[in-house]
Amino acid sequence: MLRRSILALPALLPGLAAAQSGELGTQARPVRVGVTQGVHAQTFEKVRDLLAANGFFTRAVEFGDFIQPNAALAGGDLEANAYQHLPFLEAQRAQRGYDFVSVGKTVLTLMGVFSRKHRSLDALPSGARVAIPNDPTNGGRALLLLAQNGAFTLRAGADHRATVADIAANPKRIRIVELEAASIVRALDDVDAAAITGNFAVPAGLNPLRDALARETEQSVYTCLVVVRRADAPAAWAQRVARGYARPEVKAFVETTFGGAVIVGA
Repeated sequence: MLRRSILALPALLPGLAAAQSGELGTQARPVRVGVTQGVHAQTFEKVRDLLAANGFFTRAVEFGDFIQPNAALAGGDLEANAYQHLPFLEAQRAQRGYDFVSVGKTVLTLMGVFSRKHRSLDALPSGARVAIPNDPTNGGRALLLLAQNGAFTLRAGADHRATVADIAANPKRIRIVELEAASIVRALDDVDAAAITGNFAVPAGLNPLRDALARETEQSVYTCLVVVRRADAPAAWAQRVARGYARPEVKAFVETTFGGAVIVGA
């Protein structure tokens, strides 16, 4: 009787062999995906639930800054992360030596310039203080957005890698205040204006389409990515996580939840 029960065990527990083998994507060993709080966390929750309905399990690990999700991926505490765009990834690879690659797109969170004191960029006074993210790529992204909308002029050829040193003409003597991206919303009352990415603006009730003095158009260079260690890129689990973001249910969720301020796979 005992022997017959042992032989029947695999049939009774079909997931046991996979769990014992340590296969990623099982309930025993979910794929750990790093996300930043707000838009990326909310979007991944939808992806996670859709994947789980098909028997593939993941777990979100939330972070409050842009640096730790990559450090955790490099250290083996994550299998993937889903929060950074290509310019940021390239900068991190160059600065920190990460051997990471993208396996798919997630969402584009539009950057906007917001103010609680002024109704337009033209209304900024002489010496106005404008906050931008202090990470190199989003800081350059903010400087480009401000320059494109007439706040000042950047040197010829400046791109998303621009720094304050690239400001060529600044007739209003605008003072740039560089802050950690996650803290800029909290500092909005203390500055004249601030450039804020959608993943932090939207949870604070700021919609780039409705509330911004200036905002980006749909620029695919800033679409965020599913990122893994290079050796893991061909793995089936990595491809399944990436494909999760392409589901029509995810697009519908993002459009409904964020009112057009976040765009899937742009």
